[in-house]
Amino acid sequence: MIETKDLILDKAKLSDYKKMYENVWCHEESARYMYWSVTTNEEDAYARMERTIDFQKDHDTYLIYEKQSGEPIGFAGVELVKEGVCEETGICLGPKFIHKGYGKQVLNALIIRAREVYHADTLLYSARENNVASRSLAASMGFEQYSEEMKEDPRDSSVYKMLHFKKKIG
Repeated sequence: MIETKDLILDKAKLSDYKKMYENVWCHEESARYMYWSVTTNEEDAYARMERTIDFQKDHDTYLIYEKQSGEPIGFAGVELVKEGVCEETGICLGPKFIHKGYGKQVLNALIIRAREVYHADTLLYSARENNVASRSLAASMGFEQYSEEMKEDPRDSSVYKMLHFKKKIG
């Protein structure tokens, strides 16, 4: 578990499937810049939560819970990609929970986790070029762009530019 001022990052619980569906997974705007598709009903959300719980057993990923409501409002994670270097594996917040400073709290928590658990001195961060909120978050946290690449979205074969950022954290 990781705690910030307003949030708790913790492993998923099956009982959270409905709120995760309502707050995040059913919203196209949440999926727009990610590699997953919208979940269209609660039955699929239940199965998705089962897969999430299984995935989290072997990955340093979390649901993001809002302290005030106790509800799951997103997800995030970090992984070691090579000695001294970690990468965030995606930060996603439901549409009702953006523009509240939560993204900064999550990214800062991932920085601390990368330093303390993986002894990393660098954190990598990626954002699609048209994801203004994600690019703004990177800039506000002192990340510097170091490369870009053209990628294809596996959901619809559209082509987009992925920007890669890094920050010294050690």
